[in-house]
Amino acid sequence: MVSQVQAASWWRDPSPIFGKVAPEIIEDTLIHLATENEHYLSKLSDQAGCFKDTRIVEFIFLLSEKWHLDQSARYQAVELFERFMIKQVEQISKSCRENVKSREQGQGSSWSSLKDQIDDTFVLRLVSCIQLASKLSLHYNVVNSDTALKFLQSLKYSYTKQELLESELAVLKMLHFEINVLTPLAYVELLLEVLGYNGCLLPAKPLHQMCMQLLDFSYLTRDTIYDTLLKIAIENSTPSELQIAKFLAVKEDFMLLAVGIISTSVFILSPEHWQQVVEHLNCITGITSQSILEFSYAVLIHVVGTTTPKQHYRNCGPSSGEQNYAS
Repeated sequence: MVSQVQAASWWRDPSPIFGKVAPEIIEDTLIHLATENEHYLSKLSDQAGCFKDTRIVEFIFLLSEKWHLDQSARYQAVELFERFMIKQVEQISKSCRENVKSREQGQGSSWSSLKDQIDDTFVLRLVSCIQLASKLSLHYNVVNSDTALKFLQSLKYSYTKQELLESELAVLKMLHFEINVLTPLAYVELLLEVLGYNGCLLPAKPLHQMCMQLLDFSYLTRDTIYDTLLKIAIENSTPSELQIAKFLAVKEDFMLLAVGIISTSVFILSPEHWQQVVEHLNCITGITSQSILEFSYAVLIHVVGTTTPKQHYRNCGPSSGEQNYAS
């Protein structure tokens, strides 16, 4: 039985404990995450990423910090809001098109109505997604109705508890109650576990902390990082509309993001292990060493303005026959 002192220590620092999971569980989980990632990318909406704007992410992160939620909850809130908003826009757009056709009206008024419907509940839905994410977290402070209402009232909104509950239900229904969505953090933590099992002697706790900091950074500067990555991949500073459209799947690839975050974190904390880790990540995920390098470069150039990983990688050279995601 865990002592009270051990339990109290765990609740103060609920970071994952690596090296305690059975190999068969690691393997099954890795296969599951890879399959889920591929499934998500295969049915990707054209609007994916539209609601991960820096201001939205910053709002969710700051409010999650104010309410003392762990980092898994904040990422889940971002992903829930993104999925909800895309479905809402698609649903209202479909309704508008049907109304235009049936009433033979101009499309302008319908889209104006669409914008009004979204604007009227935008902040309320954001708060509801944070509430739902808080209820899914394993080590959480659940955001109750009183806390949420107090915050909304501080912004001069006059919602009632009933409206708050209805907002949560609206999100749940729109997502068909499928709200326990995977986040990039799950991929990062599993890959760190696999690296440890494969014999990569890395400082687990500081590496995990660095990964979370860089994951926050990647969410907050998402468009900037991926814009840099696209230009690196196509070796052109002016990508075409078709190249931008095709790159959407790269921007939404959680496995690539996790691999890139770990690679960048290792380069910062343990550069002597960097090449070994990149090779391991390539073997584990099938993502090429070149793609991993380019992602690390795109992140680091915006963190510290360095080109060292790119220069270092050129000295090492990618494995023969490797192709990157831009091929």
